[in-house]
Amino acid sequence: MTKTVFITIAGKTNAGKSSLLNALIGEKIASVSCKSQTTRTKITGVVNIDETQLVFIDTPGLHKAKNKLSEYMLKAVRESASDIDAVFFMADCTKKIGDQERDMLKSVGASKTPLVLLLNKIDLLKDKTVLAQKMAELDAEFNLDAIIPISVLENDGLDLVREKAMSLAVEGPHFFPDDAITDQPEKIIAGEIIREKLLELLDDEVPHGIAVAVERMRERDDKDLLDIDATIFCERESHKGIVIGKGGRMLKKAATLSREELEEFFQIKVNLQCWVKVKEDWRNRDAIIRSLGLSDPNY
Repeated sequence: MTKTVFITIAGKTNAGKSSLLNALIGEKIASVSCKSQTTRTKITGVVNIDETQLVFIDTPGLHKAKNKLSEYMLKAVRESASDIDAVFFMADCTKKIGDQERDMLKSVGASKTPLVLLLNKIDLLKDKTVLAQKMAELDAEFNLDAIIPISVLENDGLDLVREKAMSLAVEGPHFFPDDAITDQPEKIIAGEIIREKLLELLDDEVPHGIAVAVERMRERDDKDLLDIDATIFCERESHKGIVIGKGGRMLKKAATLSREELEEFFQIKVNLQCWVKVKEDWRNRDAIIRSLGLSDPNY
């Protein structure tokens, strides 16, 4: 008897949603960065335990919309929380629950969709009695199915998250092949790996104005080598100079780090070629957002 459950992972930006998805799947399929708003669309991760298929949907973090791209991101969050089997809402246990988080918790709670609150980063709490008090207050305020304290960084409590997900599964067919880990096209995964390395290396203002489009991805017939051609789009000419760096050093460093991770993920040698182009104010231009696949919550 096969079982399946679809679970949306929601929460404020930088709560650790993408890190949780990667940990649950056992593979890095979502970009992770200390920068806010790293995830821009829904990312589906799949894991099979015995006859049960767990489908987790990582969503962009809750934030204040500042442009059309942000509006699309928040739309993806709202749509992911509807017509789903359960919502696992992540929050940083070291911070207060904000108004935007409260609104979504109340909305999901009112919909009768099973709502599980994951309080992440418990490794940062010196006084665990504070956690117990916070859990009691949140349980009294919201219509929660469960509260699970976790630390994704320390792999603490993730077994409880899996157990809770398993308990929510219902009898039915698997929607993905049993060897699948995501529904994301390989080009999207490659582009996200490159963008993550740029996020890690660049200053705060530049990364949010960056998008990566993988134009070509082809394995050679005559040798064990994968050719990847990627274009990095930025919003200003000055940003292009920062991405390339003096003497091309920044772009070369980002490409090297990207190539190493791409080789690890795809298990093949990679020839990565990167170009940088300017598309001014692209985050407010619908046509460009659509061309990059960022307006479609399903990618």
